[in-house]
Amino acid sequence: MFGTIFLLLNGLLLLVLLYSSRTRQKNEPPLDKGFLPWLGHALEFGKDAAKFLTRMKEKHGDIFTVCVAGHYVTVLLDPNSYDSVLYDTKSLDFTRYKNQIIKRVFSLQLPNTSSTSEREWMERHFHGLNLSKLSSSMKTHLQTLLMDDQKGCSPSEWKQDGLFSLCYSLLFRAGYLTLFERGDDATAVYTEFRKFDGLLSKMARCTLKREESRKANSSRERLWELLSTTWLRRGSEVGCWQQSYQCYLQEEGVDAEMQKRALLLQLWATQGNAGPAAFWLLGFLLTHPEAMKAVKAEIRGLAPQDSSLQQPPLNKLETHSTPVFDSVLSETLRLTAAVIITREVVQDKTLHMANGQNYHLRRGDRVCLFPFLSPQMDPQIHQEPQKFKFDRFLNDDMTEKNTFYKDGKRVKYHSMPWGAGTNVCVGKEFAIRGIKQFVFLVLTHLDLEICDPQAKVPPVNPSRYGFGMLQPDGDLQVRYRLKRTCGDNR
Repeated sequence: MFGTIFLLLNGLLLLVLLYSSRTRQKNEPPLDKGFLPWLGHALEFGKDAAKFLTRMKEKHGDIFTVCVAGHYVTVLLDPNSYDSVLYDTKSLDFTRYKNQIIKRVFSLQLPNTSSTSEREWMERHFHGLNLSKLSSSMKTHLQTLLMDDQKGCSPSEWKQDGLFSLCYSLLFRAGYLTLFERGDDATAVYTEFRKFDGLLSKMARCTLKREESRKANSSRERLWELLSTTWLRRGSEVGCWQQSYQCYLQEEGVDAEMQKRALLLQLWATQGNAGPAAFWLLGFLLTHPEAMKAVKAEIRGLAPQDSSLQQPPLNKLETHSTPVFDSVLSETLRLTAAVIITREVVQDKTLHMANGQNYHLRRGDRVCLFPFLSPQMDPQIHQEPQKFKFDRFLNDDMTEKNTFYKDGKRVKYHSMPWGAGTNVCVGKEFAIRGIKQFVFLVLTHLDLEICDPQAKVPPVNPSRYGFGMLQPDGDLQVRYRLKRTCGDNR
C-alpha cells in the first residue's frame, strides 16, 4: 500500500515538475499556464470558452499559448493570419484531435478510412444532382411533418410550445427521414438523440458525473440499436444516402460494429446544427419586428399571384434571389455559430502573422482558431457586434455585402460559421437549403407569435462553445396556428 502511495506521489511530483518546467522561448507566443498544475485553464476554458479567451486576448493580444489539461494550446485570433494554419497540412494535422473526440464521444474508431476519401464521398452526395434530390426530399418531409403536426386543429386554435423544441424536432425528423428513409421510428430517434446531445460537450471534455455517464452510455447504445435496426430493415433496397454510406464503409474495411457506430456520428454531424440555427433565426425575427417585416415582404414577392393556392413558394427558393433572408441567416450564424478549429503541431512550425511577426510553434502542441471571437464578434470588423442587425450583410442596392475591414485592411474572413480552408463543411448548402425551406414554410403556413411580447431570445449555453451551433440556456415560448390562407403573410 505504501509503495502504491509512493508511486502516486512520485507521478504527481513529475507532473508538477513537467508543468513548471515549461517556459516561453525566443519567438514563441506569450505563455499563460494558469495557477493549477497540469489542469492550467481547463476549468475556465470548459465553462465558458468565449469569456475565457476574451480575457486572454485582452491580456496577451491576438496570439498566446495556454495550458489546458496537460496540453499547451496556442490560440490565434487574427483572421488575416488564419490561412497560415488552415492551409498547412505538413506541419499541422487535422485528423488526430478529431479522431480523439470521435472516440471519446461516439466510442468510434475508423482506422482504415482516410479523411480524403471520406470527404470525396461526402462531396458526391451533398453537391450537384444528389444535392437537388436530397433538398427535394427534405422539402417534402418538412411539409408533411408541419401539416401532420396541425392535424385536428381548427384554424382558430392556437398551440403553444418552446420555439427551440419546435424547430429542433421538425428539422431533425425531416433530416432523418431524408437521409435514413425510415418514418416509423423518427420520433424515437429524435427523443433519444436530444438526451445524447445534451451531454455531448461533457463527453468531449471528460467531465461527466457518474449518473450522467450512465445516461450518456445508455442513450448512445439505444441510438446504435435504433439506427442499425433501420439499416437491417431496408433489405436489398439501394440508392439512398444511408445505403451508400454503408457501402462506402464496407469498401474501406470498417467492421459491422464500427459501421453501426459511424451512423450515430453522421446523424449528429448532419442533424445537430440545423434545428438550433433555425431557432435563433426565428427567435431574432420574432423579437425584431422590422426584420420580420422585411423577410415577409420578400416571401410575398415569391408567392404565386393566386393566394388561395396552398403550396408555398418553396420551388422558387433555389432559383430566385432572397437577399434579405440571406442577410438574416448570415447575421444569425455570425452571432451563434461557434466552432473551434483545432490542429495538432506534428513538426516545429514558424507561424507567419499578417502584421509581419513570426512565432515558433512547438511540435506536440495544439493550435486553435476561434472565429466566433474573431472575426465574428470583433468590434473592429462588425460595429456593435453583440447586436442583431438583419441588414448587416446587405448593401444599399440590396446585394450581398461581403467586404469588411479591420485596421483599414480588408479581412478575408468576416464570418466563418462553416469553417474554412480544406475542411470547410461539405454539407453547407444542404443545411442552408433545409433551414431556408423550414423558415419559409413556417412563415407561410403559420401564424407565429411570442407568448410574452416583452420576451427576448434566451442567453446561450456557454458550455456549447466549440461544438458548432450554440444552443440556448432556456427556451422562447411561442404560440402558433394555421393561417386561414397560405398567402396571408402579414
